[in-house]
Amino acid sequence: MFKNYFKIAIRSLLKNKLFSFINIFGLALGMSCSMLIWLWVRDEISYNSFYPDLEQIYLVRSASDWNGEKNVGEATPGPWSEAIQKEVPEVAALTKITWNRDLLVKAGEKSTKENGIYATQDFFKVFQTPFVAGNANTAIDQPTSIAISRKLAEKYFGSSNAVGKTLKLDNSSDYTVSAVFEDIPQNASVQLDWVINFKVQEQDWMKTWGNFSFKTFVRLNPQADPVHADAIIKKVIKKNTPPQFASFPILQGLKDLYLHGEYENLKPTGGRIEYVRVFSIVAIFILLIACVNFMNLSTARSVKRAKEVGVRKVVGAERKFLVMQFLGESLIVSGLAAFLAMIFVIGLLPAFNEVVQKQISLKALDPVLWLSIISLVLVTGMVAGSYPALYLSSLQPIRILKGRLTFTNKGAFLRKGLVVFQFGLSIFLIIGMLVIGRQMKYIQTKRLGLNKENVLYITLEGNLINKLEVFRQEIMNSPFVASATTTGAMPTNIQGNSGDLDWDGRDKDLVNTVSATFVGYDFAKTMNIEMLDGRDFSKDFAADTANYIVNEAAVKMMKMKDPVGKQVKFWMGKGTIVGVMKDFHLSSFHQAIQPLILVNYKGLNTEYMMIKTQPGKTKEAIAYVEKITRAFNPDYPFTYHFLDEDYEKMYRSEMIVNTLIKYFGILAIVISCLGLLGLAAFTAEQRTKEIGIRKVLGANVASVIALLSKDFIKLILVSIVLASPLAWYVMDKWLQDFVYHIDLSWGIFMLAGGIAVSVAMFTVSFQSIKAALMNPVKSLKSE
Repeated sequence: MFKNYFKIAIRSLLKNKLFSFINIFGLALGMSCSMLIWLWVRDEISYNSFYPDLEQIYLVRSASDWNGEKNVGEATPGPWSEAIQKEVPEVAALTKITWNRDLLVKAGEKSTKENGIYATQDFFKVFQTPFVAGNANTAIDQPTSIAISRKLAEKYFGSSNAVGKTLKLDNSSDYTVSAVFEDIPQNASVQLDWVINFKVQEQDWMKTWGNFSFKTFVRLNPQADPVHADAIIKKVIKKNTPPQFASFPILQGLKDLYLHGEYENLKPTGGRIEYVRVFSIVAIFILLIACVNFMNLSTARSVKRAKEVGVRKVVGAERKFLVMQFLGESLIVSGLAAFLAMIFVIGLLPAFNEVVQKQISLKALDPVLWLSIISLVLVTGMVAGSYPALYLSSLQPIRILKGRLTFTNKGAFLRKGLVVFQFGLSIFLIIGMLVIGRQMKYIQTKRLGLNKENVLYITLEGNLINKLEVFRQEIMNSPFVASATTTGAMPTNIQGNSGDLDWDGRDKDLVNTVSATFVGYDFAKTMNIEMLDGRDFSKDFAADTANYIVNEAAVKMMKMKDPVGKQVKFWMGKGTIVGVMKDFHLSSFHQAIQPLILVNYKGLNTEYMMIKTQPGKTKEAIAYVEKITRAFNPDYPFTYHFLDEDYEKMYRSEMIVNTLIKYFGILAIVISCLGLLGLAAFTAEQRTKEIGIRKVLGANVASVIALLSKDFIKLILVSIVLASPLAWYVMDKWLQDFVYHIDLSWGIFMLAGGIAVSVAMFTVSFQSIKAALMNPVKSLKSE
């Protein structure tokens, strides 16, 4: 029996080839979009699932309540780890790790920069990474040992069996490979290819309570209650912390770290999980739009299918037979659409990966993938085919065969409602596309308080560390270089902070946390930062190694009048404020500008040389800098980066969302227009005789086009009215995540509405013109 259903369904599809193609193509577009989003969402929610007993691993975050503002960060002071290890029995293992570093790794003639971390010896007890060789418990116990990934072992030694081999790091120290661990997957929060004992690079300032420079992770005992453990850790830290420091710990599970990275009032409120939710909804809606198209197109063809239904009913076909037939057609269309969608996905996946900056792949033997595809086919087929099946099977054969077939107001209302739904979502996506695009443009063009244009930087390593000032002067000798300076952090992303700042007249109850970094001479000049008072650090003032520069926010926090010349106490001891800078953005627009203090220091904590080139001479400047760098540091490969590119990396998530929302917005409009085309065809078919009579009575083509188009304009206007308030609410909420953002204006909504109306009218015009140009004799000819 089922074979008969599907044979009839296939014959019907082949009989209406164009109609079937449009249905299959529309569904394939919606399915492929949904599949790509599903693959992205699946990768997002799988972050850190690589680790066994994931629910036992926690990041110790630091929280503070400064000046009425509650802040939560990832960095913690060094002494926290010792206190937690000694006094919290719920903690089975703890590790303190540095931020990732790229160091030159050398074995024989092979040398490349590789990414890794310094970590305390229990790192592999917290992160129980599978090992290829060696002992995880003792992998980094010795200061001369190094644990490396399988990828590094095979790269430098041609085999994963690299235990006992020697690697030279940073062209200075030899390390013996003590263990080889499996490659860390891309969807892990802690990325690395090598690990060395933390004490190798530990300095005295890293042991102070006021410096937040490391990440601390703990593995709780299996029986430990995380809430209780969090409370105990808070008590321990509070008991051990000196009174002038008021930061306290918050535990966050590693399973939540990636998706729930944003905090408000000391509680996780969002992060990338918001994008997962949004795009999951977008995938469902776009798939629904495609299903709605099927319904509208099937309904538009219902007049031609009505006689078929009537004849089948007259010869004895039951309604359930007809329902099965139409659902069979729908499932066949859905299956063919899924096959076409898979071709689209396979073809688009490389480009999609490039956009989302992932390495998502399709695995032929993945049962979850195939189960998802089968479910997609069944759900789509049933949803898309349900209305046409129930509607067409309900038609009365007597009325059909007598030519008295009419369509109820209820049916017309449903079809129009579906079009309103389609275009409402499309308008929502267009508004999102416009708002996100304008915010991204605002970020890229807003004055930061410093100049990131024509600024390149190189990493200071090897011989450059010991010859910083000589090297800088050589760079400055070039006519293509305007200025150069050194810094311990990217000026547009200063993450280091400290509670060590003190000054005369400081309120004892004031909890202060300031951003801080080491810089060299001419920092403000190179970055084009305006000095409001005083001066920049200069080699003409030998005492500057004990002096400080602050920004406006720091002056406001200290409540100082005429701060230049006054004394403060910070990392280098007591020193004089020699300059006050105008505030500039230390990090992304998500965060307000924090108090900042600059320390004039050249040494191990100086990471980068910032070089400002003369306008239009960047190419020549790079060639000169490369020549000088190779002369000073011949054992290291020359690499450089542009500051504006690093700045854009801070908004990678927003840029990805901006790109995806553009594509999804365009796709939603395209799919919606297919549905509109179906409704236009249906309307024209229903009013064929009316159009013929109007033309006989003298109506011209323009008036007929206006007649058929006005109803669609009304539907689009209703969509705009319904979608705009929701879009306003959602986009306003998204913008509030930025401390600095554009204002929502009605112009954005008017532009979105204009785009939707224009595209819709362009679509409808084809069918309207076709109907308007039809010979009225054919229109009025009796059937």
